[in-house]
Amino acid sequence: MNFSLDALKKLREETQAGVADCKRALDESNGDYKKAIELLKEWGIEKAAKKGDRETAIGMIESYVHANGKVGVLVEVRCETDFVAKNEEFKKLAHELALQIAAMEPKDVSELLASSYIRDGKTTMQDLVKQTITKLGENITVIQFTRMQLDKKELV
Repeated sequence: MNFSLDALKKLREETQAGVADCKRALDESNGDYKKAIELLKEWGIEKAAKKGDRETAIGMIESYVHANGKVGVLVEVRCETDFVAKNEEFKKLAHELALQIAAMEPKDVSELLASSYIRDGKTTMQDLVKQTITKLGENITVIQFTRMQLDKKELV
């Protein structure tokens, strides 16, 4: 064990990964915290890829209306079970997707997922979805969205 319990605790809190995965990442990185985070990201991507073929028939439609009342978004996000659809992490993802759509005006789902996350430019929206898949253990898909905006002349 080349790491402290504080490092394990911090890694767990920051990544929301399981204790065993955090311990394994710290072991394999010889206690290098940044490398452990990268390992967890890699493993998360692998886990998400394995779940990619699973059907997503349950989910939610998230809405967001900007404070000025002139931009609104509806986004349909699906998962595998009703249990996950009611989970706060899933709801948070749906809300973040709606905020991203309002701010970035993507043309379609592919463009949305490829865009840089407005809260962290190093992360794409696809990465955010994959991170949530890893946390919740179910496939998640963004099906469609609608963004509405009043005439831009009025937004001044």
